[in-house]
Amino acid sequence: MSKFELKLPRMGESVAEATLTSWLKEVGDTIEMDEPIFEIATDKVDSEVPSEVDGVLIEKCFNVDDVVEVGQTVAIIQVGGDVEIAEPEQKDKEVETEEPVLQEMVSAAESAVMHARAQTSVAQLNGTSDRFYSPLVKNIARQEGISFDELETITGTGKDGRVTKDDILNYVKKGESNPVERISTPERAAVQERVVVSQKVAVPEKVSTPVEEKVTAPPAPEKVAPATASTQAPTSEKPKIQVSRGDEVIPMSRMGKLIAKHMTDSVSTSAHVQSFIEVDVTNIVTWRNKIKDAFFKREGEKFTYTPIFMEAVAKALKKYPMMNISVDGDSVIKKKNINIGMAAALPDGNLIVPVIKNADQLNLLGIAKVVNDLADRSRNNALKPDEVQGGTYTVTNVGTFGSVFGTPIINQPQVGILALGAIRKIPSVIETAEGDVIAVRSKMYLSHSYDHRVVNGALGSMFAKAVADYLENWDLNREI
Repeated sequence: MSKFELKLPRMGESVAEATLTSWLKEVGDTIEMDEPIFEIATDKVDSEVPSEVDGVLIEKCFNVDDVVEVGQTVAIIQVGGDVEIAEPEQKDKEVETEEPVLQEMVSAAESAVMHARAQTSVAQLNGTSDRFYSPLVKNIARQEGISFDELETITGTGKDGRVTKDDILNYVKKGESNPVERISTPERAAVQERVVVSQKVAVPEKVSTPVEEKVTAPPAPEKVAPATASTQAPTSEKPKIQVSRGDEVIPMSRMGKLIAKHMTDSVSTSAHVQSFIEVDVTNIVTWRNKIKDAFFKREGEKFTYTPIFMEAVAKALKKYPMMNISVDGDSVIKKKNINIGMAAALPDGNLIVPVIKNADQLNLLGIAKVVNDLADRSRNNALKPDEVQGGTYTVTNVGTFGSVFGTPIINQPQVGILALGAIRKIPSVIETAEGDVIAVRSKMYLSHSYDHRVVNGALGSMFAKAVADYLENWDLNREI
């Protein structure tokens, strides 16, 4: 009989912690190896954490909404033998050692100040938003006196625009948060100084003055600007939607809200423009029909059109590297690696974009393997946070649902996205030595959306043409 400590696994180089969102097992439940035990959420992706052993869950080390660091023990599992379920231990509260009378007075005064600050911050953070804020971010906001409206203005660098711990700490470090709302070290110092001067002064008198100075004092002239901005913001108030009898109100999922915000942010950030091009993919259709059965027999996997398109896009990005960029303020960042995002539909109707890293360095077989793996794990909610970040360009296949072409929204901070339309058999004019003839050909449309701030029409169109040329000149004798 032994105990196994299930730790929060490493989820990528850039992920150091995660929020525990739910427990899938209870203390006393029997667990099998690879069976999910709890769910976590990071700034990049949500995922389940499976057990590494067979056994019985005997202890939970964290509660829902707790922030867990990579490597910390989250659960204890009894492996083999009789099970002894441990009583949950109460976490020891940190108690500061206090000096007799003087320290008690200082502590009481500080407690009153902190209570006033907490009440102010809690009131400020009450509000509704389409944005997801982790408990850690909310706690930092409360401690720093950042209001809900102010928190909404912070630019998030996490997945779908989530505000990360680094985002809010950098915001505070720059001094951009509203200092009027903070009750910080100056008040604490004032309280201690007053107690040293006279121990006979009542504690409430020491507390009231600094609290009033910070909470109720009229703002200085330079602090008026944020308040004015916040009062002006609601001018474009959205009309309330009329709900009629028999209508069903369906709350958006958390991921749905994040996607919605990410899309609207992209439209307001990039100057979207589109180019469309028709492509004759008859050779590709013929070639795939010829090799797909042998590929499945040999590899045990299906061979779809997606790897072919990914290879074509990787080669076009290599030819036109200024499509493989990001915009950072007044600068353009030219990416060294070609990492292609592959938009994948989820069973619940939402969307996720896993990334094929260094796609230009993979052969067609390698791309096919990666595409199948990422697609399968996307549907099973088994992607790692690092696998949905770092993309430099995105491809989305709208033809899967029968769409002929589309106008996709750019996945920030990228500057381009290519939509693949449905492949259709249509009559087409073919030029021959004997003259023009009409024949049935397999054709599709490529829809290229790009950011007109940094990509002009010539570059956007030439890139799409490069992809089309590569597809149309497909070698019917190619081996894989």
